[in-house]
Amino acid sequence: MFKLVLPAVLLSLAASASAQSVVTKCTVPNTAALTFDDGPYIYMNEVVDTLKNAKAKGTFFFNGKNWGCIYDEDNVERVRYAYDNGFQVASHTWAHKDLSTLSRDQVNSEMERTEVAIQRITGALPAYTRPPYGSYNDVVLQVAEARGQKLANWDFDSGDSSDVKVDDQKARYDDVAARHPSTVLSLEHEVHETSVRQVLPYAIKKLQDAGYKLVTLAECLGTQPYVSTGKPAARDGSWQC
Repeated sequence: MFKLVLPAVLLSLAASASAQSVVTKCTVPNTAALTFDDGPYIYMNEVVDTLKNAKAKGTFFFNGKNWGCIYDEDNVERVRYAYDNGFQVASHTWAHKDLSTLSRDQVNSEMERTEVAIQRITGALPAYTRPPYGSYNDVVLQVAEARGQKLANWDFDSGDSSDVKVDDQKARYDDVAARHPSTVLSLEHEVHETSVRQVLPYAIKKLQDAGYKLVTLAECLGTQPYVSTGKPAARDGSWQC
């Protein structure tokens, strides 16, 4: 049975250690990191291809069991497609629960199960977790630190998960491009057809025309995307939700 093995130095971190900060902004000037939550889902490969065709990259925050099971064969192939094409893959925890409402053990389980799945599928142990709803507390921060995870939220929300109309989502990109902050760290969702087929192409052009380089989260921070990398595991009976 596959078991996630964390470096000893990470396991030795005390849960009471000072809480690490949560990433909300990129740090490399003139970069924009488009990040996509809640997958893997049926539109994911289309996101990869749309960005690739624009010579851009993005980051996927995967759930284990939200819009589907990450271990389903089609979803395994989607995760690998993103990873193999040089996109960053990261954790959105297992079942999209509000981590701030859970016990320490429950938070640890929500993080671990998705980290295990991503490492099984790609061979890479992600270095970043996005807490569902952007919600966290001291317990979540402590568990993340003990697991060697950095929490990553955003400073720009497309609004696609809040039923914001397509034209209004596009207007948000118009606004951020006009304001032109040094960097953009966005929140999108790969599970909505309109986000992928109508808003994403518009956002890419708008941001690139404004002079931004569209990169992964780690690239926009100048950090490493993974705690470790290796070979994918062989599928066995434990690959289930």
